[in-house]
Amino acid sequence: MTDTYRQPGVVLTDRRFTVPLDHDNPSGETIELYAREVVASDKADQDLPWLLYLQGGPGFGANRFVGKPAWLGRALENYRVLLLDQRGTGASTPANRQTLPLRGGPAEQADHLARFRSDSIVRDCEAIRPQVTGGARWTVLGQSFGGFCTVAYLSTAPEGLDTALITGGLPSLDAHADDVYRAAYPRIERKVAAHYARYPQDVERARRIADHLLTHDVVLPNGYRFTVEAFQSLGLMLGSGDGSHRLHFLLEHAFVPTPSGPALSDAFQEEAQGLLSFAGHPLYALLHEAIYAQDARPTAWAAERVRGEFPQFDAAKALAGDEPVLFTGETIHPWMFDCDPALRPLRDTAELLAARTDWTPLYDPARLAANEVPVAAAVYHDDMYVDTAHSLATARAVRGLRTWVTDEFEHDGVRTGGPRVLDRLLALARDEV
Repeated sequence: MTDTYRQPGVVLTDRRFTVPLDHDNPSGETIELYAREVVASDKADQDLPWLLYLQGGPGFGANRFVGKPAWLGRALENYRVLLLDQRGTGASTPANRQTLPLRGGPAEQADHLARFRSDSIVRDCEAIRPQVTGGARWTVLGQSFGGFCTVAYLSTAPEGLDTALITGGLPSLDAHADDVYRAAYPRIERKVAAHYARYPQDVERARRIADHLLTHDVVLPNGYRFTVEAFQSLGLMLGSGDGSHRLHFLLEHAFVPTPSGPALSDAFQEEAQGLLSFAGHPLYALLHEAIYAQDARPTAWAAERVRGEFPQFDAAKALAGDEPVLFTGETIHPWMFDCDPALRPLRDTAELLAARTDWTPLYDPARLAANEVPVAAAVYHDDMYVDTAHSLATARAVRGLRTWVTDEFEHDGVRTGGPRVLDRLLALARDEV
């Protein structure tokens, strides 16, 4: 069943597909995928090539655009676009604290979620492609984790691809999660230093908030236990183009006077809980480290373990001295499953995923070295979320891949740079630059 409707300048069609939960058992259980087809109103009757958009994450449904903003408007000049909610996200059969108990206990839930990585997402794409394109190849645009999926696509099913475009999403082909986070903490520290250089008044504001959280038991209105580590994790914003400014505006109204003394304001708490909650994207927390797992080594809460190698991120030590409190970001920690009511029921499941040792490879270096699909990738200089050195090493390992390395944009350049970023990548892929 499909529903078609209009927004300014575009025609939208809701599409639903049935795919195997386990592609190695095609006659077994199935799940539903949801995708939104978008075409420019004045091209709705034209036979256009397809562009598949793979959202960043893991765990986020595709963008819900209104009209044709950002890169979408540029894509619609040449393509009919499919915005896919990857399995378990958005309107595709959801995987969260409410639905996962239908699978059984934590062991059954962990086994279920092991099928929600990029390898399964690619096989989903290949399963639906004949229904969408009639068998023709399509162009894939992968943002962030969507880029990881695109590299997996090039590794396993390049015959389905006409062109591959990647923005901020060239993964290391062989780095363990420990390596990923060992490279990440210095980048995060640089982003925090840049934020404090831009907004020096935030040094004292962050110290005051951190001190308050270390000496008070704060529970946000949605039941989230607001610890100092949770406050530090708001640094996730610093990897986006406007994130430093948004963090500054958040900190400037943190406290209000009350009869009992200064307290965190309702407005601050309301905004903070929206930024901290994983209710809308629990797979981000559950599977984030698993996207780097490719062998018998467990991820074993890599970000938490590696953080111990960087004592400057210890807020209590910073407050005991005269150092700024450092924010974190792009890291998942076990305490999140204690603090967040959307994750608490899944703590045991997360532990089993962190201990899992039967992960399979996601990338095929030999096949990538023989790649024949035109590929172009935007690599953002000092990207907080994806290590630039790792990305460039992968770029060299993929035959014919052309990169655009830029510091004009942060990790979300496809959103903030829109048509310009897509234009550049299309030109590179077509060998026009």
